[in-house]
Amino acid sequence: MNRIKIQIEDLSVEAEVYDSPTGEAILAALPLEARVNVWGKEIYFDVPISMELETNAREIVDVGDTGYWPAGPAFCIFFGPTPVSQGAEPRAYSPVNIFGKVKGDATVLNQVADGASIKVTAI
Repeated sequence: MNRIKIQIEDLSVEAEVYDSPTGEAILAALPLEARVNVWGKEIYFDVPISMELETNAREIVDVGDTGYWPAGPAFCIFFGPTPVSQGAEPRAYSPVNIFGKVKGDATVLNQVADGASIKVTAI
């Protein structure tokens, strides 16, 4: 399993990347640099990837999941409820391809501000 480092300003987390078509596309696009958007307890940013939804794509995700949103296209990191959640569940606006998971406590991302700079690299 491959791993990535997600650096947002002074905050750094690691994530595993699953062996999937989307995971492979994300790894092939590294390094990625952008400004993040914060939507509830989700961080997302544009990526130069064009993928279709995979058969296991879903809207209801888990805390720490990393997903690819084809409509963006965007790299998403979920760490709690979003504006479309029902209760405490993390929920994407529309289905996403889950391609990995943050290692450790993803709720540290609560401190990330809209517009923060992000860099994603392979480890």
